[in-house]
Amino acid sequence: MVFMPKTILAIGAHYDDCVFGIPGILLQAVAKHHRVVLLTLIGDYRNWAPIGARAEELPKVTARMAREHGMEMRFLNLQSHLFDVTNENKKLVAEVVAEVQPDTAFILWGNDVHDDHVAASRLSEIALRNAGQLLGKGMVKSPREIYYYDNGPRHTIGFEPDTFVDVTPEWRRSIDWLGKLMAYVRDQPYDAGKLDGAQQMKEALGLYRGKTCGVAYAEAVRSMYKAPRDIL
Repeated sequence: MVFMPKTILAIGAHYDDCVFGIPGILLQAVAKHHRVVLLTLIGDYRNWAPIGARAEELPKVTARMAREHGMEMRFLNLQSHLFDVTNENKKLVAEVVAEVQPDTAFILWGNDVHDDHVAASRLSEIALRNAGQLLGKGMVKSPREIYYYDNGPRHTIGFEPDTFVDVTPEWRRSIDWLGKLMAYVRDQPYDAGKLDGAQQMKEALGLYRGKTCGVAYAEAVRSMYKAPRDIL
């Protein structure tokens, strides 16, 4: 069988959503020579107090870290709590879908206490399935597989995954990637020997998902489309 590389598109609301939610899966995709593109809807962080004067720098640093892991990263120019599911925003996301033409997509689970996550999930669903109509371009390829990912405790509500991925081999790189990003936001050096709050939460979730499917660390997603699978 001839290997055909895929294009993977992972969409989040904030700079860290994909890095927290599915870093191991994304690193696996890169290792398998697939193209991986991350789309972050919020690219303007001037109204986010923790980043202060480094608002313009945050997307650049986040994109650089993604490149260091073999991935592309795009940002829209939206602000937290100041965007919704409008026709204009549907088209913004659809333009990226039409350009990237993903074979597989990952999007946030839509039931969440954070309004940015809720809006981002719905915009992603609509744009991934209807980009051609939204842009008036006729047929635009829709990904054959779309998976929801969660954002962890205190955010996600009612998420029940149906697909588990063993990310044990990628775990160290995943947790370091997240830790370095969080250290940048805090404007502190990264200490690889000490897990911060985000890393601790990710580790707890990774261990739990791992125990669920019998591996050390796992990430879990939920398929939008149900299909028969050959299990024998």
